[in-house]
Amino acid sequence: MSETASTPEKQPIPKKVQKDPRAKLFKPEISFILASSPHFHASASVPKIMWNVILALVPAVIMAFIYFGWASAGLILSSVSAALLSEMLVNKVKGGGFTILDGSAAITGLLLALTLPPTFSLGGAALGSVFAILIGKHVFGGLGYNIFNPALLGRAFLQASFPVKMTSWSWPLTTQYVDLDGVTAATPLGLFKFEQTTTELTGLLTGNISGSLGETSALAVLAGGLYLLIRKYADWRIPLSYLLSVFLISGIFWLISPEVYPSPVFHLFSGGLMLGAFFMATDMVTSPVTAAGAWIFGAGAGLVLVLIRLFGGLPEGVMYSILFMNAFTPIINRYTRPKFFGEIRA
Repeated sequence: MSETASTPEKQPIPKKVQKDPRAKLFKPEISFILASSPHFHASASVPKIMWNVILALVPAVIMAFIYFGWASAGLILSSVSAALLSEMLVNKVKGGGFTILDGSAAITGLLLALTLPPTFSLGGAALGSVFAILIGKHVFGGLGYNIFNPALLGRAFLQASFPVKMTSWSWPLTTQYVDLDGVTAATPLGLFKFEQTTTELTGLLTGNISGSLGETSALAVLAGGLYLLIRKYADWRIPLSYLLSVFLISGIFWLISPEVYPSPVFHLFSGGLMLGAFFMATDMVTSPVTAAGAWIFGAGAGLVLVLIRLFGGLPEGVMYSILFMNAFTPIINRYTRPKFFGEIRA
């Protein structure tokens, strides 16, 4: 006896199911579309995050203008303008749409400017921004593909190209030293490194000291950093582990020999640690995406920073500590990723 294939008849939906308010889920004519992840969407976007970061930097920018006047405004305008023009040039060459409105280029130029001495040249600031955008960002493929923080890479380029100008500081306009025409000043870290002189905590908090545009007022930077954490635009684990490791490691050396090593509180509020911890180490592209990775990243950066400050030839090491850990981010992500559901060991 031969068998013939036949199309199965459509089974009627039971009356009990039809009365159920969820009956529409069982209708055979309804199609379900399975899209690729992510299946959960948030209101955050790249432009929204970037412009909020810029907003968080407003207190630091205001304090820079108060302490260093129009010199700070010129550096910021020069750096940001060069970053935007470089971004437009790359967009033109690639033939795609313009991406200057997403805020990524603007934040790179602004962060770079805040790491510069107030006496630095406008042309040098522009050159650093061009390097940051072209080499630090787009050589790797653009936003989301760069390995290192572009602003810090731009500063590293300027540090290597103009070492004297990058370490030439001036007193704020609000200090008594402003009457000394042409006098240069050392940063609090430099004073302790080479002269064993500490700076009062009040000066470190308010910013009435010599230093780069964004490292003078720790309170202003901290206020912006807390804004980012509250809005959840930065992973709180990274700045916490960064600052905590600096405090603990430097505290050990201070307890061993307080006359040789500065206190951990001095380390926290001096230099560019606050700016680096909240605005550069937390860069979503160049920092780990896992919770465990964030702790490792911050702790490693803190260790490198303390070693450079205490035993290196430079008084500051925030830039190098973050760039150093940026290089390990892919490895950290690989070995700290959570186990997939149903995954078994090979």
